[in-house]
Amino acid sequence: MWNIIKLILAGLAGGVLGGMGMGGGTLLIPLLTVFCKTPQHVAQAVNLVSFIPMAAVALIIHFKKKLVDFSGVLYIIIPSCAAVVAASFLANNLQGDLLKKLFGGFIALLGVYQLICEIVLFIKAKKKNGKAKTKNEKDA
Repeated sequence: MWNIIKLILAGLAGGVLGGMGMGGGTLLIPLLTVFCKTPQHVAQAVNLVSFIPMAAVALIIHFKKKLVDFSGVLYIIIPSCAAVVAASFLANNLQGDLLKKLFGGFIALLGVYQLICEIVLFIKAKKKNGKAKTKNEKDA
């Protein structure tokens, strides 16, 4: 019973983050592999399958709000489909431990990239405003 509860919680967490546009798979895959002891290949497959309904709902919402721009869609879809096929064959032929390490490295690089982006934004805001105020200065 506890395993089912863990799976439901992992699915909810991944769905909420995916719905917010934050990439639910970055959380769902580690939750499935670490806490639910799911093999890496299975966790990645579950993530890809769960992405389909989340993407469909997001696309419908974006269509309704007229936020979909078709002008460059083929420049994105064609290379993306080719990359998906190539990466699927590659991932299928890798051992689970290596795939887990590669995914962990990807997540670490993504975290470093996000940190650098936040630092750059902070520096730009500081230059624009003359001086970035600390939390204590804002409260005073």
